[in-house]
Amino acid sequence: MTTSIRRANGAPTPGASEPRATRKLSPMARAEQRAGLFLISPTLVIVVVMVVLPIVWTILLAFQRIRLLNLRTAGIFGNYTISNFVEVFSSPGFLEALMTTLVYSVAGTGLAILFGLVAALALRKPFRGRTFVRAATLIPYVAPIVAVTFVWTTMLNPQFGIINVWGTQFLGWDDAVPFLSERQREVSFLGLTFPVPTALLTVIAFEAWRSFPFAFLFLTARLQAVPASLDEAARVDGATPTQRFRHILLPQLLPTIAVLSVLRFIWTFNSFDDIYLLTGGGAGTEVVAVRVYNFLTARGDIGAASAQALVLAAILAVLVGIYLKFFARKEEVG
Repeated sequence: MTTSIRRANGAPTPGASEPRATRKLSPMARAEQRAGLFLISPTLVIVVVMVVLPIVWTILLAFQRIRLLNLRTAGIFGNYTISNFVEVFSSPGFLEALMTTLVYSVAGTGLAILFGLVAALALRKPFRGRTFVRAATLIPYVAPIVAVTFVWTTMLNPQFGIINVWGTQFLGWDDAVPFLSERQREVSFLGLTFPVPTALLTVIAFEAWRSFPFAFLFLTARLQAVPASLDEAARVDGATPTQRFRHILLPQLLPTIAVLSVLRFIWTFNSFDDIYLLTGGGAGTEVVAVRVYNFLTARGDIGAASAQALVLAAILAVLVGIYLKFFARKEEVG
């Protein structure tokens, strides 16, 4: 039995255990609690219906042998198995699709941030028409994805695309390049010949072009917050533009670049519409998201498609967890 030690005046001794007193809420406090629950209940319902239930349903489907034909008979208490995951990992092309996804995500994210940084630095100083140029820079990001992919497929068409016309007429290309349908091409440079994944590099370039305005917005906002006195002091001390960028601007931008890297990597890793509209996942551009779609529509294998989606989510969670564990804390300390 727990007893409390009290002083002579009845006050409890510091460090002694005190029995927990049952605190009775006043009618007003209970009314405020009910009002709070009432106010957040729509949000809770939306989160449960739109987020929790689809995730739970996907997990249940991933552990059952379900196709489109027997989807109506699928329930919570089915015949659970791991055969879908065995099929996913043993199926030909999965590891290649996973590697393609990683290359596409890393390269697309890096180039988008690089282009956004260059644009933010170029448009930092005021000049006539800067507002118009800044607004025009956002067009790739806000334009409908169907419209911009149509423009790109038209420009890159090997028969009448303007890129191939200029390449053959002015750049000395021997023949037109099928940018979106050619898996690989041998390229000679400085006497060396090496293979180049044509279609994959094209979809990476499209991803960087379409996403760099997002990085441009973030980095422009951060540049506006950098004290002008730092740059002015370095200029008076005779620092070159490269030194001012390396020692003044870049340290100020690193936390923003880290956040951008995580956000863009997550979105690019799950990207589907860009690649599907450009190449349909062919010519070495099949990422895991496109593979999930093909399993779902072409084969009607809902269980295998759900298993691949779970594997994709698990890999993404591990990569983001590594970043938060080893890098995010350093950025906060810095």
